[in-house]
Amino acid sequence: MLTTILVANRGEIAARIIRTVHDMGLRAIAVYADQDIDSPAVALADEAYALGGSTIHDTYLNGDRIIEIAKQSGADAIHPGYGFLSEVPAFAEAVEHAGIAWIGPKGSTILQLGDKIGARRTALEAGVSPVPGTNDPVSSVSEVRDFAEKYGFPVVAKRSDGGGGRGIVVLRSAADIDEFEARHGGKGGDLGAYFLEKFIESARHVETQCMADAHGNFAVVSTRDCSVQRRNQKLIEEAPSPFMPHGAEETMVEWSKALFTHTDYVGLGTCEFLLDSDGSVYFLEVNPRLQVEHTVSEEVTGMDLVAEQLRIASGLELSEVPEIRGHSIELRITSEDPGADLVPTAGTITGLEWPAGHGIRIETGVRVGDYVSPDFDSMIAKLIVTGPDRDTAIARSVRALKELRIEGIATPKDMLADVLQHDDFAPDFRVGTRWMETAYLPNVDLPAPFTGGSPEASSERRSFVAEIDGRRHRVTLPAEFFAATSSVDTGLVRPQQPRRTSGRQVVAQSGEAAIMADGVMSAPIQSIVVRIAVEVGQAVVKGDVLLVLESMKMEKYVHAPSSGTISEIYVAQAQNIPAHTPLLKLEEEK
Repeated sequence: MLTTILVANRGEIAARIIRTVHDMGLRAIAVYADQDIDSPAVALADEAYALGGSTIHDTYLNGDRIIEIAKQSGADAIHPGYGFLSEVPAFAEAVEHAGIAWIGPKGSTILQLGDKIGARRTALEAGVSPVPGTNDPVSSVSEVRDFAEKYGFPVVAKRSDGGGGRGIVVLRSAADIDEFEARHGGKGGDLGAYFLEKFIESARHVETQCMADAHGNFAVVSTRDCSVQRRNQKLIEEAPSPFMPHGAEETMVEWSKALFTHTDYVGLGTCEFLLDSDGSVYFLEVNPRLQVEHTVSEEVTGMDLVAEQLRIASGLELSEVPEIRGHSIELRITSEDPGADLVPTAGTITGLEWPAGHGIRIETGVRVGDYVSPDFDSMIAKLIVTGPDRDTAIARSVRALKELRIEGIATPKDMLADVLQHDDFAPDFRVGTRWMETAYLPNVDLPAPFTGGSPEASSERRSFVAEIDGRRHRVTLPAEFFAATSSVDTGLVRPQQPRRTSGRQVVAQSGEAAIMADGVMSAPIQSIVVRIAVEVGQAVVKGDVLLVLESMKMEKYVHAPSSGTISEIYVAQAQNIPAHTPLLKLEEEK
C-alpha cells in the first residue's frame, strides 16, 4: 500500500483528498503557491512545501518542481486532483519515470482520451458513436462552410485541447462563420486547433462515473446529470441521472466499458454523453481524472472514490459497488456575480456560515478572512445535498442555500435556489445544456452588479505561518512578541497578501480592455494572453481583433475601438498578466 501522497492541487479538492489520505492512515504532503501558504488545505497536510511563485505556470503547472518536492518529502505517490496537471500525459509519464506512483490512468491512456479529436477517433475504434462531426482539425474556413451546408445550422466548433467548457463556439449562421474566421484565422490564429460537430440543440449532458483496476475489473458507480450549465460550465449536478429514457443508461454503461477496455484504462474516469430529446445517445468525451461532481456518486453509494483511486494505484482490486440509494445534488458555489453575467469577483470573505442538518455535505477550501484571488479557479466550495428521493433532495437544497451566508464576495447561491424551484427543473426536468441561456436567464430579473467587496482582512490568533527553506511551518509565539510589532496586543499578525484590484467592474460594463488617454489599452482582469493577432506597425480598423485573453475559463476578445496603427505591444503570448497590465498602444487615425 502507498504510504505518502503528495497532492498537486489547491483549494477544496486538495482538502478533500487530504482528508481521505488521513482516513486511510497515510501521510499527506501539500504544495502551495504564495497566495495559498495559509489556506485550509495546506494546514490539513502533514507537511507543506512552497512551489515558489504566484502564477499558475510557476506553481501548480510546474511539473518539475512538483516532482522535486515529491522526492524531497519522500512521497511515493502524486494525486493531481482535477484541472492543472491531471490530464497532461507527459507529466503522468514523468512521475512514473521518477519512480513515483501516479494516481490516475497512465500517460498513454490520457493521450488517447485527453485530446477531443483523439477521443473521437478512439470512440469510433471502440464501436462507440460520437456526435456527427470531423475527426481531423479544421484547415480552412471553407471546411466550416462545407460542414454547415452538409449538416445544417447550428454547428459547433471545439478546440481539441479544450477542457472545462473552454474553446466551444456555436455557429448559427453564415455571419457567425465570418466572425469565427475573423477571430481565429489570420496571424496568430488558432483555427487549426478546432474540429466540428453537429450541434444538438436540446441535449442533456449525462455521464457515467467509471472505475477499472489492473486485474480487469470494471464498474460504473452511478450516472450523473450535469445539464444545468452556463457558458458550458456546470452549475448543478445530480446522481443518479433522473428521467432517463428506456435503454439510454444501458447504452452508456456498455459504451463506457468498451472505451475503458479499448484504452487499457486503469483508474477512475468519467464518460460523458449527450442525450437527445428523441432518446438518442452520443458520445462526447472521457475525462481521465476525478471530476468535480464525483461527490454525488459517493453520496448515493456510500463509496469514497478517492480511496478507490488509492486502492487501484496500490494494485488492489475494486471495491464492490453498493446499490444506488436516494438522490444527491451538488451545487457549485463560486465567486461569480450573477448581476454581472457571472463574471468572477475577488475579495475577502468577511462573513461565512455553512448550512447544517441531515444530508448536508460541504467541500471547501476557504474560511472567514480568506482572500479569494483572481489568479485561480473561481469555485470556492461545493454544497452537496442528499435525500431519500429527488423531491426531498431539491427541497433540502433550497433550505441549505437559504442557510448559507457568504459576505465580502458575490456568489450565485440565490440564483441556484431559484433554478432548483423552476418548473422546468423540479417536476418535469425539461432542462438541456442551453437551457440557462435560452430559457432561464432571458426571463429572470437578476440582481444589480455586486459592489460590496473588500480587501484582505486579518484574524486574531496567537500563531502564524512561516516558510523556512521552502517548507511551511506554523509558529506559535507569546502575545508580547506581537505587541512590539503591532497595535494588536494579542492574536495573530496574519501574513497579508499583496492587495490587487480585480477590474471586475470594467468587465461587467464592457468586457473589453480599457483605453487610456495616451492610447494604451490595458487588461480589464487578471488573465493569460492566449493570442496576439497584430504586430507593431500594422494598420487596423475599428472592430478588428487585437488580442485574446483568457480568465476563469472565459475568453475575452480585445477589439480595436477605432481605426489606427499598432505602435507598441507590451505583452507576449502565454503570459500571465495582472489586471490593468498595459497590452498595446494604438495610434488612432487623426
